[in-house]
Amino acid sequence: MLDNSNSTAQLYFSTRNLILNALTEDEYARLLPDLEPVKLTLGQVLYRAEEPIKHIYFLNNSMVSVVAMTSDGQCAEAGVIGYEGLVGMDALMGSDSALNETIVQHPDGALRIRVDAVRTEFKRGGVLLDRFLSFTRLLLIQIGQTALCNRLHTVEERLAKWLLLCRDRAGTNKLQLTQEFLSIMLGANRPTVTVAAITLQSAGYIKYTRGRITIIDPEELRYFSCDCYQTVKHEYDRIENLQTGGSSDHRR
Repeated sequence: MLDNSNSTAQLYFSTRNLILNALTEDEYARLLPDLEPVKLTLGQVLYRAEEPIKHIYFLNNSMVSVVAMTSDGQCAEAGVIGYEGLVGMDALMGSDSALNETIVQHPDGALRIRVDAVRTEFKRGGVLLDRFLSFTRLLLIQIGQTALCNRLHTVEERLAKWLLLCRDRAGTNKLQLTQEFLSIMLGANRPTVTVAAITLQSAGYIKYTRGRITIIDPEELRYFSCDCYQTVKHEYDRIENLQTGGSSDHRR
């Protein structure tokens, strides 16, 4: 918990999270005593399916995957969440437990808050509710596009799309990604993922080494990717422009 003006000012200026940055000064002030900066680790599981949700996370440059799983342990990524939203949305939609597993893909910190504190502010309506609904729409678009992409496009195109989405959320061309992670995210086996990564590397789009992918040519990777990436990115950009261009930041 933060209890001094210097920490308060630092939070006001340091977070990249679009929902927090959109709040009015009064809304932010009500949440601030319960906000806690936390470090996230690569592969950390924030929630497991059907387990209680105790905290909600507002991500900074971190990125997490929402992973759907079968009863026998098979899994595939349904969507990614970064600085544009929050993690633990089930707790604001009438449930006390998580529907899916949520795994940290890119660790770069977050602001954590107790569920009850967010629910209290949520019930007031206002900007928090409005931005949460916009984020929910964005995530639904992404999940729907992922389902379409998995049905129609090649593993290589899906990998390109996914790497670009990760790059946008993490703000870096260097991504720590194991074969296991990639196979979960793409819903494909490891040999298939390896072949897809080698194909993108041979084309000069990425550099692929064990546990790490570096995007060498983002523009060419974008051209190679399927249209699903641009569809999702358009919505991300719209939400970000709503925050940065549609309102004045009273904390600057």
